[in-house]
Amino acid sequence: MNGNQYLIPANTKKGELILGIFRPIDLIIFGVGVGITLLILVILSFTNSVSNTFSIVALVPAGIATMLVFPFPNYHNIRVAIGELIKFFTNRQRYVWRGWCSKYEFKDK
Repeated sequence: MNGNQYLIPANTKKGELILGIFRPIDLIIFGVGVGITLLILVILSFTNSVSNTFSIVALVPAGIATMLVFPFPNYHNIRVAIGELIKFFTNRQRYVWRGWCSKYEFKDK
């Protein structure tokens, strides 16, 4: 190999991520979910009539945030996979084949 060829590893994008896994928006989503859960738990702890059901419901925001930022094969995480599904179902579903040429010439019959 001469001096101007470089070997780039396959996982170079991981270096741009926080801890090799998360984007900044992922950490924001996770932080907001955990923050809302902690706020709800603090509010519910001041009332004496809190049942176990309300405590479980209070953990829902952190659970949803965790599931959204959880890594998923072939996608970055569940949030990206859901976004791709939405794009697939809301975009054009009929693809017209035009062949190899971008411009067709039609002859008069």
